[in-house]
Amino acid sequence: MVLLEDPAPVQSTSLLTTEQTAFFDKNGFLHIKNFVDHDVVQLFLRELQRVEANWIDEKVDKINGTPIKYGRDEHGQQIVQRFAFASLFSPVLHEFLQDERLKSLTQLLQPYEGRIGEEEKDGLVVNHYVRTPESNFSRMGWHTDSPRDLFLGHRIRPMLNVGLHLDECPMSNGGLRVLPGTHKQNTLLTLFRKRQFIDHRPDPREVGFDIEAGDLTIHNGSLWHRVEQSPNLGAESRRRVMYIPLITGEYKPKSAASKTPFYHRFAAKIQN
Repeated sequence: MVLLEDPAPVQSTSLLTTEQTAFFDKNGFLHIKNFVDHDVVQLFLRELQRVEANWIDEKVDKINGTPIKYGRDEHGQQIVQRFAFASLFSPVLHEFLQDERLKSLTQLLQPYEGRIGEEEKDGLVVNHYVRTPESNFSRMGWHTDSPRDLFLGHRIRPMLNVGLHLDECPMSNGGLRVLPGTHKQNTLLTLFRKRQFIDHRPDPREVGFDIEAGDLTIHNGSLWHRVEQSPNLGAESRRRVMYIPLITGEYKPKSAASKTPFYHRFAAKIQN
């Protein structure tokens, strides 16, 4: 695996440096260290546990048409492994999405006007990767985030996937992998360079990250990326990530009446 050196990390500043903007333009990703501190990470985890307990108790299967993915942890307890629209159920998480530092990242979408899609697409998504016999979510195959626009009948629109990491995850424990520069490829390669979600094979050009809880990763929606499975089992394999969508185009909020997009049914069949 390639380890591409990031420019000097941002330490909780409101705007990116010129060097970082140039790095992102070339490579399609950034890694920002210590975006939030340990106490904030713990606060977010407690909020997610509260939302999870409510959803399990109420047997929630969809939010605004998006399926909720359930599985079991190392103790056999039912857990939510993919949250959708999580901030709509937590004032704490909703407030976090108002952070001016997050909003300032829309500069990476220029000349398009970007916004945080709290009520659009799948809203604030939280992925809980854990490797157990009854887990339904321990890895994710190579993909780009662009095809879902096509499934919804739109042309591909620029977007960013911004991930706040809530657990320590050195490269040796799996985690995010990206193919630098692939956000500049043509549409054909954006869709068909690899088999979307099905292909889990390592790529000699891929880049991994040494993640600490509180770090932020940003990648262009057209960048090829995957999530490597942890070699460990149980608690040592756990990786929890909050994904904030920064999107462009016409404002299209979801509601309880929204239908389940086809790509969710497709993904459910090939990721388990």
